[in-house]
Amino acid sequence: MSTGLIALLDDVIAIAKVASATLDDVAGQAAKVGSKAVSKAAGIVIDDAAVTPRYVVGLAAERELPIIGKIAVGSLKNKLLFLLPGALVLSSLAPFFITPLLMIGGAYLCYEGWHKVADLIGLHHNEPEAASDEDVRDAEEVERQRVQSAINTDFVLSAEIMAITLSTVLSSPVWLQAAVMAVVGLAMTMMVYGAVAIIVKVDDFGLFLADQSSATVRAIGRAIVLGMPVFLQLLSFVGMLAMLWVGGGILVHALHELGVHAPEEWLTRIGDAITPVAGGIGGWAIKTTIAAAIGLVVGAIVELLSTKVIIRGFTAIKTMLQIRP
Repeated sequence: MSTGLIALLDDVIAIAKVASATLDDVAGQAAKVGSKAVSKAAGIVIDDAAVTPRYVVGLAAERELPIIGKIAVGSLKNKLLFLLPGALVLSSLAPFFITPLLMIGGAYLCYEGWHKVADLIGLHHNEPEAASDEDVRDAEEVERQRVQSAINTDFVLSAEIMAITLSTVLSSPVWLQAAVMAVVGLAMTMMVYGAVAIIVKVDDFGLFLADQSSATVRAIGRAIVLGMPVFLQLLSFVGMLAMLWVGGGILVHALHELGVHAPEEWLTRIGDAITPVAGGIGGWAIKTTIAAAIGLVVGAIVELLSTKVIIRGFTAIKTMLQIRP
């Protein structure tokens, strides 16, 4: 009896060691992949943090954090219930599609970056928005629509994050791919929406300080309130630049993976030539500037194709089909 119990304890200890090693492997892979995913998805993360606060504009202050919480839960569902299983199926049945999907995501980032640049320099003439009917709808319906809109937007951004993560663990077992994507997806969601929650409440904190008795504290509070719009504009600007250089970089690296080595080798040679003169930061700055320029050109081409070719082509076909003999 005692011998059997000792043997059982030995088995439990062995299983515990294996489980511990497995958890360490997942944690190590997640940390390694997470750092790569953060660097590659910088544009997505920054833009998401910059854009999401607009979904709570005009709503009651006490509803801001609950709305951000709902969006975060929706983002987790996007990643864990839809994108993660889809990514695992894709990696098992058609792993060769991962690189083209990354290129589509990179092109999307370039398009979004170009669109922001075009808006910034006045190339886009936005049509006046239709009169809002939010004043005749109840607040609950407005909140529901805002949350759903944010979750729909998040789906595209989350898809790019999960695709980037998957591309770094394709050679790992399926269970490890799933675990790493789940950990990275959870960490990314907490990071983005935690930052958003802080951002949307900073002005309230500033108002609180501005109402205190100390003149110094009041001055700090007013500075925070006045500085938040500038901070959000700066964050949006950085997100725009990051979208362009990350999108361009993804496309260049994906072309390398597909056998078109010239663009990446060209970028590497330029970086290597600049580094001895300007240092590592200078070399990185030149490479990212060129990648951003590539992203800007690609974004302009994508918009041209989507608005001038695809949409007009569909419109023309629809018009032809509606013609009666």
